Amino acid sequence: MDDTSVHSGSLPDESSTLALGAAFAAAAAPGLTVHLLGDLGAGKTTFTRGLLRALGHAGKVKSPTYTLVESYALSEYSVHHFDLYRFADPEEWNDAGFNEYFGQHSLCLVEWPEKADSLLPPADIVLELAVAGEGRTYQFQAQTQTGQSCLLRLSTRNAARC
Repeated sequence: MDDTSVHSGSLPDESSTLALGAAFAAAAAPGLTVHLLGDLGAGKTTFTRGLLRALGHAGKVKSPTYTLVESYALSEYSVHHFDLYRFADPEEWNDAGFNEYFGQHSLCLVEWPEKADSLLPPADIVLELAVAGEGRTYQFQAQTQTGQSCLLRLSTRNAARC
């Protein structure tokens, strides 16, 4: 991948994390798989909330820590937000039948993807969020051509705002 395969920056507050999610929503497309990396409290669910609101979801957006997945049926496609933090064994992925959620009519966001090991579908994009003082930093990294196309759309939209 070339230099369009990475997109990074800083997020000084919660509203900027929500705005990043909204900007990503404008660049995302169905069929995309995004792995969300970061410690507890890094902003993974806040990013997801911004993305969902930008896609037209007006209801509550909560962390799927206890439910493992929260699904949102939107007008054009579904968004599935997974949180695998509580997995004790990667086989729980297969036991839950989560592979059925992935496909050309959904966008899947997966927190703690390492808990499913190699059973999880590969990421098109990895988003890493990290606490940095009072704010956060982020880095998107494309893992596939589909992911790279998404990041190119994201970079183009951000450049147009400057």
